Amino acid sequence: MTTPLAAEPPARATSARRRAFAVLAAAAAGPLVLTACDKPTPIATVTVGTDSVHSEAECYNEGDEPLSTEQVKSCLTASKGIKTIKVHADETVRFGVEPDIADKGWALLLNGQPITEPLKRTYTTVPGSVFFNQQYGAQGDSTTVSIAKGDNQKAYGLWSFKLTKED
Repeated sequence: MTTPLAAEPPARATSARRRAFAVLAAAAAGPLVLTACDKPTPIATVTVGTDSVHSEAECYNEGDEPLSTEQVKSCLTASKGIKTIKVHADETVRFGVEPDIADKGWALLLNGQPITEPLKRTYTTVPGSVFFNQQYGAQGDSTTVSIAKGDNQKAYGLWSFKLTKED
């Protein structure tokens, strides 16, 4: 006489069904959750000695459409959330950008005024003394440096950093 296989206890069957349902629900909800996320902008970095700060763009139209003149002015005057780094006049300040920024070209702006020609590489260096020199438009013990993606006619993105003078 053979004994029939015992049926799975109801508690285990219910638990297994719940797990399967949870997995299916998570898989179905995943794409919905991801569509609510903004695509991050490319990162720009400023390094002085062993200290560095990095930031996403203040203004960015997905990098394909140029910013309007009003957007550029607004971004250059915005001071909320700008990363700060200390700079001694004798130090070298290194600026690095992701290839997506370098491909379209980029320039450094000091208080909104260009201090470099458009670059196509992913980094450049500038002596720290430049950022506190009145000849370049600097005033006082801090200055805002922006990285502008684009050429001299169009900006596709702006990243800003505050440099403070270290004695």
